[in-house]
Amino acid sequence: MLKLPSRLRLDNVPEEWARLEGALRAELAQVGNAAGRGVSLDASGLNDFDSAALSLLLSALRLCGQDGWQLTLLQPPRALRELARVYALEHLFWPDAAAPAELA
Repeated sequence: MLKLPSRLRLDNVPEEWARLEGALRAELAQVGNAAGRGVSLDASGLNDFDSAALSLLLSALRLCGQDGWQLTLLQPPRALRELARVYALEHLFWPDAAAPAELA
């Protein structure tokens, strides 16, 4: 299981994405040789973040989804989930969340 860092803000997300992207690609290759099509990302240590964290997570979802992999975000801070809800992205990270109503 991969872990998010404790800090994801605009100034460090590009370098953290470079690190995470490499780790995700390695994890997908390793898991690809085993049963299952899912990768877990532990967010329990994330405690200092802004909306740039959502950009990193969307990039991770996109990378995993390219080949039909499921990314599961584990133990997210309540504030991260709330931030995703404010941006109408919560349903992308947590399937139990209701998708936002379409605009009329």
